[in-house]
Amino acid sequence: MKMRVLVCALAVCALVPGMSRAALPVSDVEIVKTFPHDSTAFTEGLFFREGLLYESTGGEEQSTIRAVDLASGRVLRSVVIPPGLFGEGIVDWKDELVSVTWHGGTGFRWSLGDFRRLGEFHYDGEGWALTKDAHNLILSDGTPVLRYLDPATLKVVRRLSVTAEGRPVERLNELEYVKGEILANIWLTNRIARIDPKSGAVTGWIDVSRLAAQVGETDRDAVPNGIAYDKAQDRLFLTGKDWPWIFEVRLARPH
Repeated sequence: MKMRVLVCALAVCALVPGMSRAALPVSDVEIVKTFPHDSTAFTEGLFFREGLLYESTGGEEQSTIRAVDLASGRVLRSVVIPPGLFGEGIVDWKDELVSVTWHGGTGFRWSLGDFRRLGEFHYDGEGWALTKDAHNLILSDGTPVLRYLDPATLKVVRRLSVTAEGRPVERLNELEYVKGEILANIWLTNRIARIDPKSGAVTGWIDVSRLAAQVGETDRDAVPNGIAYDKAQDRLFLTGKDWPWIFEVRLARPH
């Protein structure tokens, strides 16, 4: 559905006078290295910090947060999300980890070092993913609007409407803040949006079809989801729900 909307948007831009600008650039990915990944991990959130991957997994009564050794894929420590909640995005802030859940508007604060639960907070609507910039946490909820949260109070301080060539972008999912732009998996597609955090405009797309093809998943729920960035070594990692690998990738020249 989402891809049909995007295709229609591009077609309208080509047909309406005064809207003849070129389509947004698309970058394919080139695989640099492949790492093992738990093929039963229904990845909802991912980030990289101090040599470790931190991952959240979804599923009724089986949602977890885990610290993972990148090279081996071994889970070093984990914690189970409280019963009745479906785990979604995670992000680190100082010495804490913040997580959200799909329904119910309940999120949690955890100690990053030992996953001890420190408290909970509440928000309106759904929780899909989290990332951060230098000042705030950023929350997606499946709509075209990203919410900026004060990391101390977790209250909304700003809303950013995301558009591609003037059209709202639905199903914004997993997020990662990379080199001054927000990357967002678009749920049920092989595309990642590159979002300008000032305007909300999508400046281009990343096509991960090559990764999906290599994984060869036939389950419609095993979609690309999971973006992590190692700032120290300038490495970008991508994976998907129940995928057996995490890919280190570089972006090809846009076309």
